[in-house]
Amino acid sequence: MMIVRAYLRASTREQCANRARESLQQFADSHGQRITTYYVENVSGARLERPELMRMIDEAYKGDILLIEAVDRLTRLSAEDWDSLSNTIKAKGLIVVALDLPTSYIMMNTAPDTEAFQTRMNAALNAMMLDTLAAMSRKDYLQRQSRQGQGIKRLKADIDAGKTTKRLGAKVSTNQERIIMLLKKGVSWTEIEIATGASRSTVVRAARKLKTESA
Repeated sequence: MMIVRAYLRASTREQCANRARESLQQFADSHGQRITTYYVENVSGARLERPELMRMIDEAYKGDILLIEAVDRLTRLSAEDWDSLSNTIKAKGLIVVALDLPTSYIMMNTAPDTEAFQTRMNAALNAMMLDTLAAMSRKDYLQRQSRQGQGIKRLKADIDAGKTTKRLGAKVSTNQERIIMLLKKGVSWTEIEIATGASRSTVVRAARKLKTESA
């Protein structure tokens, strides 16, 4: 049995980093593995300085599994910072497995007697797909930052024109209730992301909650 270390991250304290614990445990169980340690923190994925992630890497040994719910839980880093983190993970000999990266699943079941060539091929394919998703996560992060910036700019213009009594710095509601309200109106997930600044995973969770409540 492999040593599996699960890393759970959320961007803010209002979000729950522990939310993914059950799905990660179920995934490990389905592959005949057991998660030995959970590393949980609330910090932006765009920051390289993450205490729990660094502690996990420091405590891990070559061949250990780094299990994450999605690649964007590990990185929303710039290309330069991702290269740094990726090289650190590779130097440590860790194997990254993500629930949104199917090419990584085989790494959970690689037997000791697997041919060296096949092992290298699996690792190379997984690394390529990981880099691709890392780049997409960064792009998504920058797009959401841009949308938020545009929203602030529009709000400032409305304030200056006397069209609203809202104040800059006032928290814009992106909670689950607002997303559910939009879902009930038939608004698409993409439109909800744009309107609220919420991530796709947040919209998905709201949709699941709505489905459960409607059942």
